[in-house]
Amino acid sequence: MSTHAPILPILIAFAAALLQMVCDRLSFQRFVGLLSAALLVLVGIWLTWLADDGQTRVYALGDWPAPFGIVLVVDRLAAAMVLLAAVLGFAALLYASAGFDQRGKHFHPLFQLQLMGLLGAFLTGDLFNLFVFFEVMLLASYTLLAHGGGLARTRAGISYVVLNLVGSALFLIALGLLYGTLGTLNLADVAQRLPLPGYDRALTRLALALLIAVFVLKAGLLPLSFWLPQTYTAAGVPVAALFAIMTKVGIVAILRLQVIALAPAMPDLLDHWLTPLALATVVFAALGTLAAARLRALAAWLVLLSAGTLLVTLAQTSAAVTAATLFYLVHSTLAGAAFFLLAGVIAEQRGPAADFLVAGPQPQATWVRISFLVLATTLAGLPPFSGFLGKLMLLTTLREVAAGTAVWVVLLGAGFVVMIALAHNGGYLFWKHRTLVGPAAAIAWPRATATLALVAAGPLLAVLARPLSDYTERTARQLHAPGAYVAAVLGPAPARIAREAIR
Repeated sequence: MSTHAPILPILIAFAAALLQMVCDRLSFQRFVGLLSAALLVLVGIWLTWLADDGQTRVYALGDWPAPFGIVLVVDRLAAAMVLLAAVLGFAALLYASAGFDQRGKHFHPLFQLQLMGLLGAFLTGDLFNLFVFFEVMLLASYTLLAHGGGLARTRAGISYVVLNLVGSALFLIALGLLYGTLGTLNLADVAQRLPLPGYDRALTRLALALLIAVFVLKAGLLPLSFWLPQTYTAAGVPVAALFAIMTKVGIVAILRLQVIALAPAMPDLLDHWLTPLALATVVFAALGTLAAARLRALAAWLVLLSAGTLLVTLAQTSAAVTAATLFYLVHSTLAGAAFFLLAGVIAEQRGPAADFLVAGPQPQATWVRISFLVLATTLAGLPPFSGFLGKLMLLTTLREVAAGTAVWVVLLGAGFVVMIALAHNGGYLFWKHRTLVGPAAAIAWPRATATLALVAAGPLLAVLARPLSDYTERTARQLHAPGAYVAAVLGPAPARIAREAIR
């Protein structure tokens, strides 16, 4: 069974989407969707347990060996990202099943296809198939963004579609250039060929630079990030919660490409430009939190801020920095998604005032207030929750890098600004307007359960900080040993030489 483990997440999501398209009865689609999401969580746990033995598991579709065929690769990083996406998908789908899925057609199959694209992007070992899974993910996200209708979603959807179509075109151009110069799009094969002579190095650098440009567009790096706050704010609550991991797809893609292929052969490709732009993104997002007019907009700016923080680390080739990056990635993804869900619950409690920061009734549920306090503490990076630990790990490992002083000043300053924004908005919502206008709407149990589960991730990750940080350290060490990845995908050196002779 473990032989076919790498393809199971993709098959589960795809099979669920097919079943939901066969029968459009809402109760059936909900059951299949939640069953699929639960299975994905279980498979993610199993893959993470399997991958922790240090082996890189390769699944060759059609039994065609790499680099000729399509391969899926499971290592510690891929398994952890599959589990993170599955947990997030289950929580978002549970929230949506309380009524959001009734606001338009085909929500459930599109949600499963979105999950399939995400999971495939984390598992693939081939750059062309990364493009394919990106497109599956993006095509589903176009419709999910517009789910429920409305002028704001239509406007956000148009800019989102146009920008991503441009990104897809650049992705294809980069792949064509890369294949024309190196003769391969398999990541391990690219890593093997880059140090060798005999190809147009300038054209290859251009192709790789275009790939990085596409990935930073997905991640939201300034000046390519203006679309993100508007798009995430306009999206429906559970859709925005799932979108919280989409910026991480670009970040993980850059991390893999940098560590496996670029660091050994072109270590200067990310130098001098990525860190300054990432710091500018953090400053831009921190200022955006002060200007947010509603809680969902605040959550969107916080997602962008976390993406900028993670992008700061990608120009570094240290396993310690990568380990801290992965811990912060898990924390920021779950906390960002939780804030979207909590914003939806607060909007439901406040009636016509929704989640806008205007005068209106305060949320009446006590657990909502406690959840906001816990989540605000987590997102502001205050002890004792995971936000503090993640930022502490990052600052500690980035202390000795070339731009260490600037990184410390920007990240600590941004944390202070976020703390002010969260404190101001929390005080405005929960204490400034004490007049209640009638009984608040009851919160459906799926929404409450999904929200509480993600809010609890902050304290839980703090409690489990030692085993999680140990896992991220093992993941970073494995990732920074690209020779083992190449050997696992392409086989031993004699087999690679024989394939080169055939080619």
